[in-house]
Amino acid sequence: MWTKLAHIIIKYRLWLVLVLVAITAFMGYHARDVEMSYDFAKTVPSDDPDMVIFQNFKQEFGEDGNLVAIGLKDSAVYSAENFERFRELGQQISKFEGVNNVISLPQIQRLKKNAKEKKFELEYIFQGAPKSKAEFDSLFQLALDQKFYSGRLVNHTNGATLMLVSINKEVNNSSKRMDLTNNLVEAGTKFQEDTGIQLHYAGLPFVRSVVAGKVSKEMQFFLYLSIGVTALILFLFFRTWDAVVFPMTIIAVIVVWVMGSLALFGYKITLLTGLIPPVIVVIGIPNCVYLINKYHQEFEKHGNKFKAVSTVVRKIGLVTLITNFTTAIGFLVLASTDIVILKEFGIVAGINIMATFLVSIILIPAVFSWLPPPKNKQLKHLRFKGMDFILTQMDLLIHRHRMFIYIATTVIVIISVYGTLKIRAVSYMVDDLPEDSQVIKDLAFFEENFSGVMPLEIVVDTKEKRGVIDLKNLRKIERFEKFLASNRDISEPVSLVSFVKASKQAFYNNNPDRYSLPDRRERNFILPYMKGQSDNSGLFSSFVDSTLQKMRISMQVADIGSHKMDSLITQVIQPEIDSVFADSDITMDITGTTPLFIKGNNFLIKNLRMSLILAFIIIAVIMAILFANFRMIVISLVPNIIPLVITAGIMGFAGIPLKPSTALIFSIVFGISVDDSIHFLAKYRQELFGNKFFVPLAVSKSLRETGASMMYTSIILFFGFVIFAGSEFGGTVALGILTSVTLLIAMFTNLILLPSLLLTFDDGKRRKDAHPLIEQYDDGFYQEDEDEEIDLDLIRVDKEDTSKEINS
Repeated sequence: MWTKLAHIIIKYRLWLVLVLVAITAFMGYHARDVEMSYDFAKTVPSDDPDMVIFQNFKQEFGEDGNLVAIGLKDSAVYSAENFERFRELGQQISKFEGVNNVISLPQIQRLKKNAKEKKFELEYIFQGAPKSKAEFDSLFQLALDQKFYSGRLVNHTNGATLMLVSINKEVNNSSKRMDLTNNLVEAGTKFQEDTGIQLHYAGLPFVRSVVAGKVSKEMQFFLYLSIGVTALILFLFFRTWDAVVFPMTIIAVIVVWVMGSLALFGYKITLLTGLIPPVIVVIGIPNCVYLINKYHQEFEKHGNKFKAVSTVVRKIGLVTLITNFTTAIGFLVLASTDIVILKEFGIVAGINIMATFLVSIILIPAVFSWLPPPKNKQLKHLRFKGMDFILTQMDLLIHRHRMFIYIATTVIVIISVYGTLKIRAVSYMVDDLPEDSQVIKDLAFFEENFSGVMPLEIVVDTKEKRGVIDLKNLRKIERFEKFLASNRDISEPVSLVSFVKASKQAFYNNNPDRYSLPDRRERNFILPYMKGQSDNSGLFSSFVDSTLQKMRISMQVADIGSHKMDSLITQVIQPEIDSVFADSDITMDITGTTPLFIKGNNFLIKNLRMSLILAFIIIAVIMAILFANFRMIVISLVPNIIPLVITAGIMGFAGIPLKPSTALIFSIVFGISVDDSIHFLAKYRQELFGNKFFVPLAVSKSLRETGASMMYTSIILFFGFVIFAGSEFGGTVALGILTSVTLLIAMFTNLILLPSLLLTFDDGKRRKDAHPLIEQYDDGFYQEDEDEEIDLDLIRVDKEDTSKEINS
């Protein structure tokens, strides 16, 4: 089959290349439509009970993760002039497209009793610039007396204050959010220049905008960097321009296909899918290295260009297909998860890795059949003395010191297993940003002064209509809220209880000492005012449902990490709920973006573990089909499992937590590293038949022929992935460094441990009448002369090409 395929590729190479050009043009046309993702990553399945509760919450009460906080801690803001500028900043921001409303100390409203109509009216305390310092001081004190805002807008201990900006849902989940974020920062910068007061920014919309912007920039940066690094390494290896330009052309084609695939599938660019183009660059180059290296080896043997091109397809076409498939498996298994971002990443990456094989197996033979035969300078890399020395030393080590190899490997594995026991699964809401980034510093400001800005919600169900205005229920909820506020990682809660307390304060002419729940006698006086209250702002309806059966307790929490958040909910909040409401029918559901995000990360890690197991099973099945020999399956898998164990040990000793970005490494690397085993074992089986089944000689020849290519590709993969260490995202840094280290370790295990295992456990005996798939290179595989002559009658070549070939 591969012989016929070689004939077809050479005979119809022009038409095949034109087809690739047409597909690339089609993909490029659709790639224009690919968009950045601005939605919050959905990592919890839609049918998960917690997700169902969260979706019901949003339907009843609205969004919880739509606030941007702008904070400051400077006494200068409390001067009349700067306070007025702070008010003007809020007014300016409120006019931005996508802003629902703005709440800050200069813009707060208070409830004012209208005794004549028996209702409360909202009025701004600062309705304009104060005309004198005395007027400002009076209004400022009035603002501070509004206990509803105490601890929420102002930290009375140190004077820190903040501005809360509510973002429209449509803008929050679209590209317009980027413009809004830029406008906020621009307005804030102008305020800072005018007053000298430093502002801090936080909140999920702001953080997500920062992340989306960095993802877009990093995708382009790492794409160009990966191309530059791999091109440089290719030139250093081959020292010829054609061995650089055409592999880069192949990669450029696949990158266009990746972007087109995203658009055709309706996917958007996320933190994960944004990594696919540079990852494809790194993974796709080894194909070209093996094909070009084999082409040069064959041409040096006999000097026939077309025969060398044909042999490349026939000899390693099947192996390249299998190695690309095992690499793709590492990604495609992610499509089996219920998590959207993993599924999209796995599908697009897996499909395009297989597309890389298709483009490589057509374009490399076609182009090199058109190019002049390689000159001696282009073949010089085959006689690189440094590489020959390294491979010779490895060969001696394998044959003379196998026991040392086994002992060293065993010791390293035992130490690594101990290290894996130290791994902890921890994730944060802003996990990927570096510690010294301004976003992290600003987040620390809000956690220090306002207990954080990450949303946490509790839905209270009283199980009866109008149950939320029952004074007995309100007192229980107030007791529970005081407990929440006493926790340093939780902000002052906001709920119907807060509004009722504010109503009582308003009833008593805004006396701050009256900010409390009314007793039964006061309830009879205050209730008529509350019944006459209209809710034009929609604020009241965002905290209670239409039947007054359910209410919402809203608060913010610090970004304390998944391990502490689980403890906070299960060991702190939930036991208090059970205690306070034990003698009532009231139930409470803890929900919100923060706990869903934490659960989603835990869910991600669990799914990635299953993906690794699935990848292992599928690749083991592939090995079984290839070798039809259980002993060879074990021999082929062991050198690729050990690097994963060592990497896990490094993570444990280095204190690198297990999180989605680090858990993702294992299934991907396993699929890539097993490629070297397949290349080596394919050549080994070939050498067995060519050397009368003498294992030591077959191992030595296999090491010398495939060793150089394995080292070349591993070095390219190492440097190709290590560039991600320059990312601003911690997860991407971990992905790059750990993947590079794992692949480098896999290179040594496949070059040293794998041959050692063959020498120890493989007797070399094979049935000449039964040949597993790994031996199906071409029709002449089992003959004395491995090189089947190409049928030149089946190939149309230009006279010019033929004359050049004869002259060469």
